[in-house]
Order: sequence, then structure tokens, then C-alpha cells
Amino acid sequence: MNRPIKTFDRLPEVRRMASPWRRWAPREERTVPLVGVIRNPRSYGNKAYGPELAADAEVITESTLKRRDLIEVLARFALAGVDYIAIDGGDGTVRDVLTSGDAIFGTEWPPLIVLPKGKTNALASDLGLGGDWNLDRALERARAGSFALRRPLVVAEAEHPEARVQGFMLGAGVFTKAISLGQSAHRWGLFNAFAVLVTAFSTLVQAFFANEGNSWRQTTGIRLTDASGNPIAGSEEQRYVLLASTLERFPMGLRPFGDTWQGLKLVVLDRPWRKSLARIPLVAIGHRPANPAQLGYHWARPDSCLMRLDDRFILDGEAFPPGAYRISQGPELRFVVP
Repeated sequence: MNRPIKTFDRLPEVRRMASPWRRWAPREERTVPLVGVIRNPRSYGNKAYGPELAADAEVITESTLKRRDLIEVLARFALAGVDYIAIDGGDGTVRDVLTSGDAIFGTEWPPLIVLPKGKTNALASDLGLGGDWNLDRALERARAGSFALRRPLVVAEAEHPEARVQGFMLGAGVFTKAISLGQSAHRWGLFNAFAVLVTAFSTLVQAFFANEGNSWRQTTGIRLTDASGNPIAGSEEQRYVLLASTLERFPMGLRPFGDTWQGLKLVVLDRPWRKSLARIPLVAIGHRPANPAQLGYHWARPDSCLMRLDDRFILDGEAFPPGAYRISQGPELRFVVP
């Protein structure tokens, strides 16, 4: 049985304030770094454990259950002049921190540390964070200057750009149903790469063998255009699935965007024809068919695009309402990596 996805009625409004980040304490006055940790106590990996500590750092830990508290927490971190912000949770926690922090830091974030504790941790997989990754290890690598640059997706209402969210993996169409199936995989005790594998396989099997009228074979109104109104990734207005991301590496070595690594990337499948579905395993590992447009496959790398949806979209595991949105890239962020 599929479990419901948490759905937001609207996107949060982000009104950028004068950044207190510029008023931080000079680093040379500190003998050890100051780390602000935002801990999600509901994240799967945090339920049985206490907050992470570090031997050679001063750590301020804030546990928050409400997204509206994040702006206040991040403002306190900025005024304290933290050297690093650690996000202790899953992909959804990262999304919420980046969305809320946009009001505080804008394009001038301190270096970020991801402590992956969610049921799925796609960003951690992209950054190469292993099972031995913790706050002490991260600070050791930060002192060695080991960072990776990533830019999140920004999804903003087309007519109200202050209403926006930031994240790394967006999906629409049948992807929404697949995420519900993924919730069931978590219930069965499957997480991270194993959950991705089971979810993808189950979605493909159900779609391939379903009848034409089955919900697993339904298309959704998804229209993609550039700033001038020209179609992007094909001209169809009904699509089967859309994926967009700025991640560079995906769990289990999957490469749905082929050899394209950096920046905003899109892949679309127009119709759930069985001949098209049969090629999904090869497409998922980076092999594009010789005649992609004839099979309904499209890839694109726009700087930004306008997305009009008749149904919800998923951003890092949670659902947001249909509507017209501008997708672009957010600020360049520095993440500590092994």
C-alpha cells in the first residue's frame, strides 16, 4: 500500500533581509571553530541518538521541529559569526535550511556540513559521504580545505517570486506516485540506495504491465518553456515523468542525465509506451537511445525555465501544489567533503 506524501498548500515566502553574516566575529580571534548545528530530531538516524559533538570545536546545537523557527535560528547563527553550519538530517532538512537561510545569507553562506540522517540522502551520496562521516571527521576535512561546490535548484512562483523553495531533486508526473511507493519501502525497512532501487523497480514493473487506463500509465499536464515562451525538452503539454536536478552523482551510480554533470539538468519522458519504458534501465545508467525523440525522451540544460503543472511536484521528498513556477539555480554553496 502506498503511503501519502506530506503536501504543502503553498510555497514559503522568503523576503531577504540585510545580512548579519557580514558582522561575524573575526576568525583569527578564535582558537577553535564555531559550528552551528541544526538538528532534526525526527530524522530517521537521529531518533535513537543524541546530538553530535566535536572535540576541537565550539558547537551550538539547535533542535527544531517547525520550519518557521529556522529563520530565527539561522539569524542567531549569523550574528554569532559561525564558521560552519552543519545540517543534521535528511534531504528534506537540507531543503528547509536552504530555503529559510536564503532570507539571512542570500549568496554569502558559510561552508556547510551535511550530517546525513534521513531515510534517503541523495545529496550525501552526491558528496561522497560514507558511513564513517561525522562532525569530527567533517571538521578535520574542512581544516584540510576539502570542499565541493553545488548550486541548489530554486523553484519560485512565476507571479510571486518571493514564494520559493530550494532543493536538489525535483520530480513531477509519475514520480509523485513513485515517491509514495518509496514511503512504503521505508516502512519495510529499506533506506537510501536500497529504497531507490526497490522504488524504481516497482514503479517500472507496475507501469509496464498496467492497462492503458491504470493510474501508473497516466500522463500529467507539464509544460516547459524558456523566458520567451519557446518549448523546452519537446513541445508536448502532457508528460509522463519529469526529473530536474543540480546534483552531479546519484545513488548506486545512476546517471539519468547521461554524461551531463554540472548545473541545472532536465530529463522528460512524454508517454509511457512500453517500448519507451523498456529502455528506462539503460537510460538510468546513462545510455541514451539512438532515437530518443521518437521514444518520447528529451534532455535539456537550460539556465532556467518556466514550469506549468496541473498536479503536484516533489522537491526532496515532499510535495508542493500545482501551478506556474520558475526553475533556476541558487547560490554557489561550499560543502565539506571527505
